Amino acid sequence: MKPLNSPLEIGVRALVLLSESHPDALDLAQLALLDHAVLHSAEFDGPPSLHPDLPARVGELGLKRTVLEQGLLVLIRAGLAEIEADGTGLVYRATERGPAFVDVLEAPYVLRLRERAEWAVHQWAPETDVRGTTRSLLTTPPASSSRSMEGHRG
Repeated sequence: MKPLNSPLEIGVRALVLLSESHPDALDLAQLALLDHAVLHSAEFDGPPSLHPDLPARVGELGLKRTVLEQGLLVLIRAGLAEIEADGTGLVYRATERGPAFVDVLEAPYVLRLRERAEWAVHQWAPETDVRGTTRSLLTTPPASSSRSMEGHRG
């Protein structure tokens, strides 16, 4: 099993995001973009990034959905998240056990992840068009800054 960006690692990051948005649900596109924003938050005028700004980081976003779905299945099997259908499609929500599980995680990385998840969910995401920002990230050359995202509503 690969240690970085494995279903377990991405699942834990997704649980932190779902716990921060609890009781609101998030769809797969929102989770993928929020995960990217949490890891590369400085790119979006947020706190310092958790991961380094590498030229191939945009490729992460394109590959993330499959591994994210696997990570979400781990959370669902563990009873930490649930899936449901709403008027827009499938959405994911932390169960009552999800935030409680996140609260017991004390690693410094998780604490920094939670700070960025709070920023991403409550400050950045409400002003962001998920599809427009994702499209912009996937089509903008890595050398240029993505700070003026086409999909940002602000």
